[in-house]
Amino acid sequence: MTDTLIPPTVNGHAAPLRLLKPAGAEHDKEQPPAAGPEPVGADDQEHDEQPALEAVDRADNPLADWLTVPDVPVLPAWARSAASIRANSLALGRLVGWHAAYHSIRTPKYAVKAAWLVSRGFYRACRGLWPVLWASDHTLTVRALAAQVQAKPEDAELAVRHQMAHRARTTARRWRWGAAGTAVAAATLGVALAPPLLAAGAATAVAVPLGYLGRGNDARLLDQAAPPLRVDMSAQQLNDALRAAGLLRSGRSGDDEKDAPRVACVMGPVRDGRGWSVIFDLPRGGGKTASDVLAKREVIAQELGVDEIQVIMSRVRAAQGGNAGRVSMWVADDDPYLGAPNPSPLAKADRFSVWEPIPFGQDARGTRISVPVMWQSMFFGGLPRRGKTFTQRLMTAAGLLDPYVRHYVADGKGGADWMPMRAVAHRLVMGAEDDAIQALKAMLDELLTEMERRFAILRELPTSVCPEGKLTPQIVEKYNLPVIFVTIDELQEYFTAMEKDDREEVINNLCRIARRGPAAGFVSNFASQRPDAESVPPKLREIITIRYCTQVVDRTSSDMVLGKGKAAQGADASVLSEDHKGTGVLVTGPASFVTVRADFLDGPGFADVCQKGRALRQAAGQLTGDAAGDVTAAAEAQGVKVPPILSDVLEVMRHSPRMFTTDLLNGLVNIDEDTYGDWDAARLADELETAGVKRTSKQVKISGENGAGYQRRDIEAAVPAEILLG
Repeated sequence: MTDTLIPPTVNGHAAPLRLLKPAGAEHDKEQPPAAGPEPVGADDQEHDEQPALEAVDRADNPLADWLTVPDVPVLPAWARSAASIRANSLALGRLVGWHAAYHSIRTPKYAVKAAWLVSRGFYRACRGLWPVLWASDHTLTVRALAAQVQAKPEDAELAVRHQMAHRARTTARRWRWGAAGTAVAAATLGVALAPPLLAAGAATAVAVPLGYLGRGNDARLLDQAAPPLRVDMSAQQLNDALRAAGLLRSGRSGDDEKDAPRVACVMGPVRDGRGWSVIFDLPRGGGKTASDVLAKREVIAQELGVDEIQVIMSRVRAAQGGNAGRVSMWVADDDPYLGAPNPSPLAKADRFSVWEPIPFGQDARGTRISVPVMWQSMFFGGLPRRGKTFTQRLMTAAGLLDPYVRHYVADGKGGADWMPMRAVAHRLVMGAEDDAIQALKAMLDELLTEMERRFAILRELPTSVCPEGKLTPQIVEKYNLPVIFVTIDELQEYFTAMEKDDREEVINNLCRIARRGPAAGFVSNFASQRPDAESVPPKLREIITIRYCTQVVDRTSSDMVLGKGKAAQGADASVLSEDHKGTGVLVTGPASFVTVRADFLDGPGFADVCQKGRALRQAAGQLTGDAAGDVTAAAEAQGVKVPPILSDVLEVMRHSPRMFTTDLLNGLVNIDEDTYGDWDAARLADELETAGVKRTSKQVKISGENGAGYQRRDIEAAVPAEILLG
């Protein structure tokens, strides 16, 4: 067996080569010789053996250091492949092109600044040459002799010396001014008579030194193409900020500042994307933990000179090698949640499985955030017009692209946000009027009945089919038990419109669905603008696992949505501003939260997803309930254009066979105030007549009261018969 040479490394650099014995060599050396006669030729074999090789790094080898091969690549990283050279060359070309365009646009500005610098340089040159031209060195001698002559007027020799000094000064001035004038005249004449190119070169040769002379500490000819970083961070700044926030003790008076407690930076501070990243451990003995740091986010941001929205902090848990005093901090250069919205990938998807995490948005660093919704319940809260409904619809959109998801939807506002769901929803309740409240109660009763039916089925299934007593993708298709999305928007509208008994009944039913429903494949998706105790009772909020909050007015309101004490942990939606539309704090567990800029899916995009969902359900035989009998949705699916007034009136009258004209007008305004805001009874009657509605009676009777109104059957009669038959 032969010896082997390998190049070891120490701290990433090559160490001197060492001679390594083959495996088992030492063991063989220690074994006693085998008994028996010595093999023939053993002496010859000893003489034939080669002497052992000398190691390069022997202490007595003077060439050891010189012969060590450095562990450094011969070529830089960018020049090790043709593809890398090509990519870097293209990047350099793009950079040069960008800078050329940037500075070309500013050429007039640079010309004005150059003229100013040359003018200032000319002034400084004249001011510097003036003592030479005026022979100031002779003036000192003349003044000194003049003073002596005045003191001793009888001294003739002194007077002669004064006269000679005065004459020398006059002669020097004449020669110097003459030489300067001759040079200026010759230069001016040369420039005037020279060819344009040579004249330009001469002018440049004169202007460049003058411009250089006219520069100053505050004078820059070219603008700074790349704006300076707004945030810079060092370990000293971090320690100062934490000390100012009361998280680090200050040194005792008279002690050196270096003796004061300091954090131990596990990583950084280093540049990380569009910001600075650092991971640090708080010093022991100070009694402060990572949770204390998170609670001081606003103070730390102020000390670092940034807005608190730019400071992203979190604890580093033991699973990531952390401890109770380790904090991960990322400080963005600017607001990371502004800019063009990110389109939702669901808008272009043809199909999706809700058993997979739903693409939700991006965090401050641009990392994709996905939310698993199976076995979960969700709650969305926040101020109006901050993107709450748009974000809530992302979850529903994912369910629309899964044909084995059945949707139950209720919108307390009754506006246009959820109108496209009539093409897909098994049950759709719009508004919070009396008939809508009765429809909501009936929908919840239907859900509870379905939930109990499913539990009965799951209990009877063998463990080989249902090992955990829960729904599975195989059970969904085999036993036709689709996942059920229960989506209710504007909960506060229903609760405030209900009587006390009805309110308690609905709350209890919602709690049962949110608490027991996940095991039966129910996914609750609730939202409210006012998450207070009256609008959304705590006993309902507290059993919901996933919460998302857009901007709210204060930390108390944030805790109402996200959970008690979340703001103190850093999950505070009150730090968001009016500009952060579609941005909120997402809480997915007791100690898991992140500020997310949700993906954007606008109204037309959501309507397109609804049509995709209808087509998927028709192909899978899963189009059921209200969507299967919806006249407008059926017309749109067959390519038949139904007049908008018919579609909207049918939507308003969804839960009523008849309706007074005044109530119908109010419902239309709620759907589209811009279109129906100035309509009256006469305008409504004319538009419906134009759309083909023939009223069998202009009076309707509701709850024993007669009044002008419409029958829903008269409106449906205006829809083509082939749609109704289909």
